[in-house]
Amino acid sequence: MKNMKLCAILIFAFITLTNAQWLETTIAVGALPCALVYNPTHNKVYCANQFSEDVTVIDGATNAVITTITVGSWPCALVYNPTNNKVYCANCGSDNVTVIDGATNTVITTIAVGGWPCTLVYNPTNNKVYCANGGSDNVTVIDGANDTVITTIAVGHYPYAVVYNPTDNKVYCANHYSDNVTVINGATNVVITTITVGCYPRALVYNPTHNKVYCANWVSNNVTVIDGATNAVITTIAVGSEPHALVYNSTNNKVYCANYGSDNVTVIDGATNAVITTVGVGSRPYALVYNPTNNKVYCVNYWSDNVTVIDGATNAVITTIAVGAWPYSFAWNFAQNRTYVANFYSSSVSVIRDVTGIEEDKTSIVESNDVGATIFSGPLLLPEGKKCKVFDVTGRIVEPTSITRGIYFIEIDGVVTQKVVKVR
Repeated sequence: MKNMKLCAILIFAFITLTNAQWLETTIAVGALPCALVYNPTHNKVYCANQFSEDVTVIDGATNAVITTITVGSWPCALVYNPTNNKVYCANCGSDNVTVIDGATNTVITTIAVGGWPCTLVYNPTNNKVYCANGGSDNVTVIDGANDTVITTIAVGHYPYAVVYNPTDNKVYCANHYSDNVTVINGATNVVITTITVGCYPRALVYNPTHNKVYCANWVSNNVTVIDGATNAVITTIAVGSEPHALVYNSTNNKVYCANYGSDNVTVIDGATNAVITTVGVGSRPYALVYNPTNNKVYCVNYWSDNVTVIDGATNAVITTIAVGAWPYSFAWNFAQNRTYVANFYSSSVSVIRDVTGIEEDKTSIVESNDVGATIFSGPLLLPEGKKCKVFDVTGRIVEPTSITRGIYFIEIDGVVTQKVVKVR
């Protein structure tokens, strides 16, 4: 590429045009990774590794492993506290919760909780963390400011899932073996009521548009819809076999239910509670996550080692992406629009990049002797001593030696990108 002592147009922003998602990289983590959480304050992803009893911290910008933090025995759940920039890790083998500083990645303290802590939820209204203890049939309430135990609340048999209702400041706890949901007052920590649901409730999700809570019932193959204001059961929706996970689509007001036993996802209308459609996915769908930036739902398929991507508007399957062995859980990084998948058996995290193309949004004219001409032919010569990446118009990284005619963008040292056009 011919260098020119002229003004070059430098492109400073990428915005959406066309859809594309692909496996960007795979990150080695500890043994048997099972839970993920995103820290938006420092753009980090945390991965709890059960067998190696540690948490891997991943840089959300570069996908590099920052450090590994030793925690308790058999870590199984994570939650982020944005008020105090902390990550909480429930250790089901040692009956405690490790508190990690989100800035320094150091362990602040370890909190003793009930038997076999298995899931966590954060209450931003009162800055509390709730830890459901499957082995002792109770929920430990932790003060998010000083990391002390406020109280322990008796619930049903084997609490398995928790969700927070910010509209009414309530915490819901699905009790797997007693077929009910305990409703807890977020301010006073007292039990408001207990709601009978289907058989073996396993997952919960909250619909803020209509103030409803959805409870997936594993054995009765249905979803119970609960009124968030009155705690009354509104209806029960028949879904697929062995419903295992739920997620809410805030853009189109839909609830998605992953049915582990029938290899599909039921799409529910959040307003009417009617089933819109059923979407076939991979083998043994296990977890769901919603991407509001691109209005897509991601479903991990535990036995087929892949992720199904569903269009949130049309409910059509966009693509299926191969990941590691036994994909188990998700986290979404909105800063880079990446989805992270914990692969339980392959001890890795797959990173899926989701972009919607490139458009010239803001340009400025910069006088430079180092930046090449916009139009070129022949091989692409990149500046020596610089860290460069070349993207095509869909946002994919391409090898400089393999580009053909078309428009490309060059990222130089991660700061600025140059638009180039290869004519032959």
